[in-house]
Amino acid sequence: MSVKFVSVVALLAAALAAVPATAFPAHAPGKKSCQGGVLHRVGTARAAYAALVKSEARVFRKPGGAELKRFAKLNENGYPTTFGLVGAILTRTCTASWYRVKLPMRPNGVIGYVRPADVRVQRVTAWIDIDLSARELRFFAGRKLLLKTPVAVGSPATPTPVGRFYVDQRLIPTNPNGPYGPAALGVSAFSNVLTGWAQGGPIGIHGTNAPWSIGRAVSNGCIRVPNETLKRLFAATIGGEPVVIHP
Repeated sequence: MSVKFVSVVALLAAALAAVPATAFPAHAPGKKSCQGGVLHRVGTARAAYAALVKSEARVFRKPGGAELKRFAKLNENGYPTTFGLVGAILTRTCTASWYRVKLPMRPNGVIGYVRPADVRVQRVTAWIDIDLSARELRFFAGRKLLLKTPVAVGSPATPTPVGRFYVDQRLIPTNPNGPYGPAALGVSAFSNVLTGWAQGGPIGIHGTNAPWSIGRAVSNGCIRVPNETLKRLFAATIGGEPVVIHP
């Protein structure tokens, strides 16, 4: 998405304030001892977890292994750096020693490990499902369908990547009448073919100034949503929410 955006940190804070502050605990409740070093899955069909970088986070390829990358509190668009939290390694005293996280970087689906002290964990209960064949987006709270809309998807030459991702940015274009419409949700996915684009060719869910394209496979990989529907989706979405894209 090579366009200027205004970060919506204030909007993020307001959205988070409306969400229950139940986070994945640093200590497993009800347990006095655990098998140390065991990876536990985090998240269910009705709830997922986001990990927001506090100041700086060092991410490792494996616990105690080589450093993969360092992430600042804010990304290059000025938005809080967000990981998708999918697992936790517990100590013998049932304290989380590492979090297993999905990362907003190439290649798609890359996983790393971060120290719990470096992130703030937030529970999220909504998620987005995108069916590329049907060219349809559905927005759920748990298992309750809140919104359904036709969308434009990637063209055969620049297809939308398939996989399990998450919302990693909420952005407002400087020109609401431009190709990205009034707002955009960044997704932790990158085009598999447009590797030379700005910021690595990230995929987004955004509005459009080409309403005729809705329902067609014509984009560079992003998901285009009718502008009025996109406003509703944007208002109800926070960082860390899962995005499932399937053929």
